[in-house]
Amino acid sequence: MSALVLLAPLAACSVGPKFVAPDAPLGLKWRESRNPAVKTSREDYRNWWTAFRDPTLNRLVAIAYDQNLTLMEAGARVLKARAILGEAIGEVYPQIQQLNGSADYIKLPRTDASTNPNNAIAGNFWRVNLGGQVAWELDLWGKFRHGVESADASYLASIATYDDVLVTLIGDVANNYIAIRTLQAQVAIARANVVKQKEALQIAEARFKGGATSELDVFQAKNVLAQTEAAIPQYTAQLQQQENALRVLLGEPPETIDNLLNVSRGVPAPPANVAVGIPADLLRRRPDVRAAELAAVAQGAQVGMAEADLYPAFTLAGALGTVASTTPGNSLKQLFTQPSIAFAFGPSFSWPILNYGQITNNVRAQDAELQALLIKYKNTVLKAQREVEDGLSGFIQGRRQVAYLKQSVSAANSALNVAISQYQLGTRDFTTVLTAEQNLYLAQNNLVAAEGNVSVSLTMAYRALGGGWQIRWGRDFVPGPVREEMRARTNWGELLPPAGQKAPATPGLPGPPNLGPTVRPPQW
Repeated sequence: MSALVLLAPLAACSVGPKFVAPDAPLGLKWRESRNPAVKTSREDYRNWWTAFRDPTLNRLVAIAYDQNLTLMEAGARVLKARAILGEAIGEVYPQIQQLNGSADYIKLPRTDASTNPNNAIAGNFWRVNLGGQVAWELDLWGKFRHGVESADASYLASIATYDDVLVTLIGDVANNYIAIRTLQAQVAIARANVVKQKEALQIAEARFKGGATSELDVFQAKNVLAQTEAAIPQYTAQLQQQENALRVLLGEPPETIDNLLNVSRGVPAPPANVAVGIPADLLRRRPDVRAAELAAVAQGAQVGMAEADLYPAFTLAGALGTVASTTPGNSLKQLFTQPSIAFAFGPSFSWPILNYGQITNNVRAQDAELQALLIKYKNTVLKAQREVEDGLSGFIQGRRQVAYLKQSVSAANSALNVAISQYQLGTRDFTTVLTAEQNLYLAQNNLVAAEGNVSVSLTMAYRALGGGWQIRWGRDFVPGPVREEMRARTNWGELLPPAGQKAPATPGLPGPPNLGPTVRPPQW
């Protein structure tokens, strides 16, 4: 008891650094904030893809959320991190709590005086031991509390990583879908131009047969037609590749996806404007930024754990047991009698004073890793701002490009009609018709590609703003079939309840990390 009294004042001691979130390099506003299409109002972007008003895209996102295997893998790692947190919490309690026992049939040698002095035991006998041990290393320097803090931050970081995977998944589904619709439009444009170019070829053949022109016009028309026809298999191959990629995102084999895309709505049209808030909003909305900060929090606790090894470790240990044997004058019935009971209790300490700098260098190594993660956090914030700016720039400038290309298509279409009319009248040569055909096809193809790029750029901006992960609120990290598979294999207790029961609460949009660990009973 006196040992406990002496050690009590030290119980509140805790070594190691206190984590301080680094100042993130943030801009005050976005470069495109003065553009009428960019609003600085705040949004949560929970369902940002619905801004395209495309039911097929909405359905694809829902399927991907339920079936994507990469997301399921991230969800399983969240459960792993929660179980590791339970391990860390268990270290706060007595580290050794065990029962032991043995029953041995023994024959001692008569020739060994060290084990059988004076040949006191001539025959064989039984010996039975029952007992228990308890050992509790006191957390005087905060080593185990730092362990809980580190595991808690790692658990939250795994959730942020899951959210980042979800944000990336939604963005990839949207990009793939937009690419598919763009390629479908490009195939349709190529086929429409093939029809027009075949009509021009027929005119050239008729004029050649009538002697109004040479066969050169026919060959030139066939050349342009073949080039346009050759674009169709190229776009078709790209279309199939995008469909295969989308199938994998949906967690399905790369087979035909016509059943999901049978209703063609063209390239998803972006909304007229986008709300982007201010750069500071990224610090709490972007999952990868949260994950980077929480990784630094976890590592800061690791520094404290390493530094605690520099100080002596105090342990309270005790053992209680009973022993009985069938040696002469004894019997196994004495196992639970007072003479057979033995116990020991007392404090001890250990202090690795001569460690040749190993502990100190471990502290330095952990601190260097912490510094690297703090720098990584700042870099993550910078990259997040760049991604938003890139998406906004592509969206704003892409819309201007589309406006010009629409004028180009209109002019090219009119030029082709005039060129064909004048060629039929004999006032223009066929080269003018060919040039007009090529210009029209190029302008139409560029227009649909630019429209797709505008939608992709807006998707990039929304994803960079950190939206979409909020749809997991109230949902499990792994779907029902996976949850039941894991429950059938391992006892997950309250961490993975049966279907219909709620799991322990998980953070949604966390504020500043809770740096003081809350010691909760582990899930035994």
